[in-house]
Amino acid sequence: MAGLQLSNVRKNYGKVEVIKGIDLAIEHGEFVVFVGPSGCGKSTLLRMIAGLEEITDGELFIGKRKCNEVAPRDRGVAMVFQSYALYPHMTVEENVGFGLRLSGVPKAERAKRVREVAKILQMEELLERKPSQLSGGQRQRVAIGRAIIRQPEVFLFDEPLSNLDAALRVDMRMELSKLHTDLGATMIYVTHDQVEAMTMADKIVVLNFGEVQQVGTPMELYNFPANLFVAGFIGAPKMNLLPVTVDAVSGDAITVSAPSLKSTTLHRSVSGLTMGDTLTFGIRPHLLVPDADGPITGKIRLIERLGDSTVVEVDGGAGGTIFAAIDGDIEVQLEQFVSLGLDETRAHLFGPDGNRL
Repeated sequence: MAGLQLSNVRKNYGKVEVIKGIDLAIEHGEFVVFVGPSGCGKSTLLRMIAGLEEITDGELFIGKRKCNEVAPRDRGVAMVFQSYALYPHMTVEENVGFGLRLSGVPKAERAKRVREVAKILQMEELLERKPSQLSGGQRQRVAIGRAIIRQPEVFLFDEPLSNLDAALRVDMRMELSKLHTDLGATMIYVTHDQVEAMTMADKIVVLNFGEVQQVGTPMELYNFPANLFVAGFIGAPKMNLLPVTVDAVSGDAITVSAPSLKSTTLHRSVSGLTMGDTLTFGIRPHLLVPDADGPITGKIRLIERLGDSTVVEVDGGAGGTIFAAIDGDIEVQLEQFVSLGLDETRAHLFGPDGNRL
């Protein structure tokens, strides 16, 4: 296995720049997830690593080898696509071993390696079936097996679970995480689903408009988002982001307020701010709790009961909508007025430029 290094990597389609100078280091054996909204450039970046898209500028190293001009088959990578792309007239065994057959690997060796891969993916009983006889999850395992058998240095996954139903996606997430542990492989995974990113990744790369917004572990991104985009994208329900006005500033404290937020003091040192400045106040929904003296007050407009928790949508008036994920045993009603308390040490402030202060 090998790590990767991207240095100022760019991709242009004519005059349109879609990947805008990305610097990124991926260590050997890491499970890295590229996440972001549709059109952010994550699949394009993955295809550049695979060699399916040319790099306009910058350098790509896989291990110690510069791979800008190396053909896809010679890069030591294997890619699993969103579509399974299995040969319908071949059995599972033939599909998994097809790449080895093209490479001239002897039949006995092919059969041995196919059995080894089938054991890893727990699909020994499927080897004689054809794709039409398989479920969606089984077909995806065959596609993954076709990648494993090549013994690549890097595995690339391009939204491989998006065609599966919700329950099967959860099962396949766990299988892929276990596979990563068993193989000790370097894996890069593309998804627009931030839940997949949070549950699977060692490291998440958040992309937007062809630029890296933040790189870090799932909990680093969740607890310390670098900017408003990451704060709003990572987490479900997403972080509450309220426009606030600075009421007072001292050496180690700042007081802010909004129509939906009573005057609240955050004990932290922030320089360069004065009374009247406009900032954005951020707080995660699960950090809001019913509190008669709490600084947030509004009328409940929507209730989503999830069993162990209940998500309530509170109308904050001119301050906008506020979401709170409260204990599922707490009784609430539509149109009920509630007051919510918060832990100011876990709240965030974002400056006019969108970056966290």
